[in-house]
Amino acid sequence: MRPTKIIKIGLLFMLSLSLAGTVLGQQQDTLKSAFEKIEEQPGAISLDQAIQIALANNTDIKRSLLSVRDADQQVRTAWSNVMPEITSSANYTRNLEVPVNFIPEVVFNPNGDPDNLVPVAFGTDNNWQGGFTISQTIFNGQAFVGVSTSSLYKSAQSEGLRATAQGIVTQTRMAYYQVLIAKEQVRLQQSRLERVRKNLEDTRKSYEQGLVDEYAVMQLEVQLENIKPELTSAEFSQKEAVRNLLDAMGLPVSLSLEVKGDLSSFDIQAPNTSKEENRALKKVDRMTALSLESDSTLLQRAFEMRGDLRVLDVRQQLQEKQIKAQKSKYLPSIVANYNLRWSAAQPGNPVFFGTERQRARSQTFMVGVQLPLFQGFRRDAAIQQAQIQRKDLQLQEYQTKQNAESEITSAEESIREAFQIEAARKRALDLAQEGYDRALKRYQAGLGSQQEVTDAELQLRKAEVGYAQMVFNYLAAKAQYDQAVGKVPFVEEDVEPIKEKIELE
Repeated sequence: MRPTKIIKIGLLFMLSLSLAGTVLGQQQDTLKSAFEKIEEQPGAISLDQAIQIALANNTDIKRSLLSVRDADQQVRTAWSNVMPEITSSANYTRNLEVPVNFIPEVVFNPNGDPDNLVPVAFGTDNNWQGGFTISQTIFNGQAFVGVSTSSLYKSAQSEGLRATAQGIVTQTRMAYYQVLIAKEQVRLQQSRLERVRKNLEDTRKSYEQGLVDEYAVMQLEVQLENIKPELTSAEFSQKEAVRNLLDAMGLPVSLSLEVKGDLSSFDIQAPNTSKEENRALKKVDRMTALSLESDSTLLQRAFEMRGDLRVLDVRQQLQEKQIKAQKSKYLPSIVANYNLRWSAAQPGNPVFFGTERQRARSQTFMVGVQLPLFQGFRRDAAIQQAQIQRKDLQLQEYQTKQNAESEITSAEESIREAFQIEAARKRALDLAQEGYDRALKRYQAGLGSQQEVTDAELQLRKAEVGYAQMVFNYLAAKAQYDQAVGKVPFVEEDVEPIKEKIELE
């Protein structure tokens, strides 16, 4: 191989390695950014931190932001339809052979033969033409309606971004609570396992001393082995819940994640909490005021704040503009044009646009009016279609309001249920713990049976699961309530703060 060919192959190989390294580096930077979001948090991540990360990284909110940016460009495009258009042109023609035309001889000689044609050359060696054209729309119904429509379209996309943010915050809260309840299930199974294991050790000692028979030991061994697969299943459920939370946060699901919060010690009615790990839960829970007395004012406020209803309202306004745009097709369009032209003709060697004596200038101004008289039935059909779509949007709004009222009522009932059973759940938990302690002491003192301990342990486990499930149901219902009334934590009426948090790069 020639040395130059070897050098070229080597350069191409190095270039391909460089490009591959650049792509790989970009992917690593993205993953590094995601990992840093978790690693920067001291210890476990809190609920408010998870929400902030979701608002910055979730794919759906990034796509909504792109829609808003696209709407900005559509506004500029709409304005361009009513702004002046300026174009320039320049042409040069070189006649390699001057065109020849045949003219009757009588043109030059009145006494000549009228059937005889004389060849005459017209033109010069070099011909130049150039100038400017300015076109301005004076009146065009569709263009003018399009300007106002584009602004409404941008508003619709902004409201869509706000609605998406509300949904992402609620989704993140629900996923976070699912991790907490899954973690609580693991903890309860581990506590149950430790209780049975400790009881088994004590029973074995009693068996060795001849205080109980071997059957009591076998019962506990069977109970212990039955708990182990339940613990394994709970651990896998917790991993799945963590993956769902990471997905809601827009982070790789392969990350390991710990969350703050303890459902077993969370008081749903207390305004504050003394436990550090529950402060973020209480903070987010209290960010939206709770009113369990449904009235017309609350419902109207929900209609005004809900993102999906605000989007439908803007879409109806857009449809009104669409009807006006279709009706404007019956109106004339008026356009003004101004032309400024230079032309030059020159023999011999070309000189740019010749000399002053070989150059001429012309100007024209024109106003054109076009009035569509008949275009079949498509204009009227388009108006009818737009009106049908408007009616469909009105029905969608009615159904959405019905759904909103139902969602508010359902969330309120779930919250009321949690409030009403909270005291009973607390009391049952305290009694079950006391009953288990007593049953265990009676058994260790030889006054009770293993069955009493097993029954007491079962009651304790049911009480613990019941209280944790009650707290989870309340937190989930409160998240749904916040979205139903349109007042979601960290999502204000102004979308600008939301846009600033989103990371698109």
